[in-house]
Amino acid sequence: MRHHATIVRGLGACLLGTALFAQAQTETRTSSDALVDPAAASKQAREIAQGDPARWYREDTTRQARLRTLQKEIGAALQEAKNACKQAPAAERKTCLQEARATYARDMAAAKAQLDGQAPAP
Repeated sequence: MRHHATIVRGLGACLLGTALFAQAQTETRTSSDALVDPAAASKQAREIAQGDPARWYREDTTRQARLRTLQKEIGAALQEAKNACKQAPAAERKTCLQEARATYARDMAAAKAQLDGQAPAP
């Protein structure tokens, strides 16, 4: 089951990378945290100070739970992409947001198929 969590985390990272690829080519940043909403960043900092949450080590045991986690990560990638678009020049924002929404729609449509393509846990 730990293998599934690793795959899901990797998939989330890939989705985020895809959503931000075009934007990242035109901007240089010292930290990807610049894309995180300040309220979320504050909450993350408090959580990090407390150590790893126990939920990180609980496996998604059902397909429904894995799908829910994947959908949550796709939604988080969309939010970060939107934050990146807000940083873009005004002339590029509309296109950036359209691309972010299109990526989100593609990823959500493919989420179930991605889970079905994964090998079952031993």
